[in-house]
Amino acid sequence: MKEVPSDAVTPSHILMLRSGMIRKLASGIYEWLPLGKKALNRVEKVIRDLHDVEGCLEVLLPALLPKSLWEQTGRWGEYGAELMRLKDRQGREFCLAPTHEEAITELAGNYIKSYKDLPKTFYQIQTKYRDEIRPRFGVMRAREFIMKDAYSFDADEQGAGLSYDRMFALYKKICAALSLEAVPVIAKTGLIGGTKSHEFMAPSDEGEEELVYCGCGWGANQELAYSKISSVKEEPLPLEEVSTPGVRTVEEVSAFLKLPAEKFIKTLIYRTADGFACVLVRGDHSADPAKLRSIIGDDARLADEKEIEEITGGPLGFSGPVGLKIKAYADNTIKYGCNMVSGANKKDAHIKNINCPRDFQAEFMNIRTVKAGDPCPECGKPLVVARGIEIGHTFYLGTKYSEKLKASFTDKAGKDLPIVMGCYGIGVSRIVAALISQNHDDKGIIWPRGMAPYQIEIIAASSTGPAMEKAEEIYKALAEKYEVLFDDRDVSAGIKFKDADLIGIPVRIVLGPRGMKTGECEIQSRADGKTEAVKLDKLLEKISDFT
Repeated sequence: MKEVPSDAVTPSHILMLRSGMIRKLASGIYEWLPLGKKALNRVEKVIRDLHDVEGCLEVLLPALLPKSLWEQTGRWGEYGAELMRLKDRQGREFCLAPTHEEAITELAGNYIKSYKDLPKTFYQIQTKYRDEIRPRFGVMRAREFIMKDAYSFDADEQGAGLSYDRMFALYKKICAALSLEAVPVIAKTGLIGGTKSHEFMAPSDEGEEELVYCGCGWGANQELAYSKISSVKEEPLPLEEVSTPGVRTVEEVSAFLKLPAEKFIKTLIYRTADGFACVLVRGDHSADPAKLRSIIGDDARLADEKEIEEITGGPLGFSGPVGLKIKAYADNTIKYGCNMVSGANKKDAHIKNINCPRDFQAEFMNIRTVKAGDPCPECGKPLVVARGIEIGHTFYLGTKYSEKLKASFTDKAGKDLPIVMGCYGIGVSRIVAALISQNHDDKGIIWPRGMAPYQIEIIAASSTGPAMEKAEEIYKALAEKYEVLFDDRDVSAGIKFKDADLIGIPVRIVLGPRGMKTGECEIQSRADGKTEAVKLDKLLEKISDFT
């Protein structure tokens, strides 16, 4: 494809369209073409093989699920507009599965009867459906996508914890086998539920989420991220009101009072569903929008100037927590500050030497956006902040689904107990895009060895004559051992080379008129561009050094 649609803006989406891997049929719905399907098969094989080695049992569940099953867990109403719903000719309601917790729990509940049947882990590679409000970035956020989902079933929490840890380790192995850089981070459980959850994030500028991580192994998405907090060693001083005429922002007051920004408390007044509330963060920090939503609600908004004056008694830019009579939420860093500064709730005045809990009361929690370089909460080293693509998610479910769907077993004492569960998802189609996102240049895709649709591409510089005849001969010989793409099109050498860069097969064999005279061909590496001349009679033994 030479002309890329205007809605393709990310490198992976553009390259998948241009190289002929996928074709858009409708918004968020893509056809996988031969080259793309081969790449998809590569990913599926790695995932399937490693699950099988771990003793996981493959199943295939229906994509069409009855409403009655989802009503038992309450998710028919909870899931909202993303759930694709439909009726059959008898008027019975169904959904196209976005996930399969209900179906697999119902299945397990019918076959697992005794502690002797446990533990078990089932998995499938299946198409999922979610009615995304704004499908974008190609297969990265589509309405129909391919996912591997696995579900563990155990007799108790200890066993379920071991299953979770085993699958967590398996996901690390899968990412390594895929040549995909991925970082596991602590995450929210969302609509799936449960008490523990990790996202596996592939660092990429295309990522929709922000992740925070450290080389020691600790990581979290920004919504849950926090850093190490050090207490300030100072003697608390008495409150002191100071005149700050016309000085409002942290930067202005900091310069005026000759104090660093970390000594200040920013006071943000919000109108919430329950009235007014204030949010307190350090002067050099900012409140994270996702964390804020979970604290004060999705519908909260910043108060306007008139509301601020009514609530605080002072104009915008002079608010502070001392004497404020509304609910206060403060970031944890404020708790460990000493002799801090904030607005005095009156015009042209600030208060110095604010200390908590002496001077104000607040509910302390994790509110701020963590910044690159902040100290890791585990080891103290500087944290890395990056964009990331979610390619996998693990959940410790407990008995959330088994209790509601009556999936139970009889223990050694003859007591009937709910099965303890975990679930584990990997975005198979999304991984293909993530691999391209992490491995490309301005010419096209650079497939990691082992994940490319083909291992070798053969190009004859001329479409007829000795070079093409020799290329055909080499193709037949190599195809017995390797997956080989032979560009035998009747087009110019320039087009072939340009398309070869676009498709990104790791090893390229080029035959041209000059080589036919010297009895040589060129072996080229897509990754580093290195080229080596090889005698034709040595090619079959030499090619193994490149693959």
